[in-house]
Amino acid sequence: MTRPVRLGMLTPSSNTALEPITCAMLSGVDDVSAHFSRFKVTEIALSEQALRQFDASEILRAAELLAHAKVDVIAWNGTSASWLGFDRDESLCEEITAATGIKACTTVLAYRDVLRRIGASRIGLVTPYRKDVQERIVANWNSQGLHCFAERHLSLQDNFSFAEVSEAEVARLIEEVVREGCDAAVVLCTNMRGAGAAERLERGFGVPVLDSIAVTLWACLAAAGCDPSRVQGWGSLFSNPDLRAAAAIHVGGRDLQS
Repeated sequence: MTRPVRLGMLTPSSNTALEPITCAMLSGVDDVSAHFSRFKVTEIALSEQALRQFDASEILRAAELLAHAKVDVIAWNGTSASWLGFDRDESLCEEITAATGIKACTTVLAYRDVLRRIGASRIGLVTPYRKDVQERIVANWNSQGLHCFAERHLSLQDNFSFAEVSEAEVARLIEEVVREGCDAAVVLCTNMRGAGAAERLERGFGVPVLDSIAVTLWACLAAAGCDPSRVQGWGSLFSNPDLRAAAAIHVGGRDLQS
């Protein structure tokens, strides 16, 4: 009997959407399970106090606890590198693998891989964040060749509050950026309810809808050598053959071809 695949997720402490949505996406995949380790994140802002939440030492402590569960991959299931810089996640992957011996990936690096692979040139960005955080994200993404063509943000700061935004409201924001002419919609936050609306909106508009929780799961499955298409009903991210075959995932400081 083949042993089950275990996916490790590093989770902001005040997230309430990430875990149940991840488990719902995996509900039809019997031999894959997700396991979570939290570290303190309560607000998203550019203050020194808020930025200190993402100190690598705190994240590594949580990663080492996940390693006790002998997971096959460890993902930073969060979007902080979007405003801190993509290099932060590249270094973090290397540090996690050095400390645990386990492959590592992140939400933000997975987004970069996916968006480049599908050739998205006009990204519609939906977040719950404040204007100054959003502006920092747009600048960082643009520097990576990920052009944020349209954006919507909710000007929220309390991380817990992000999950209180209804799926219907998130879907409305996605529709708005799609109608502006973007060729891929991104819900950038792992405590926001965009995944459940993705498939319906894609059928209606013919534009990929990429939710952060879903993108992280996709990256974990690819890094663990699992076919992402086994996740059904959650949008083209999992069903697109171009994202199943030889998907490039940044793992432990290098690009891994799954």
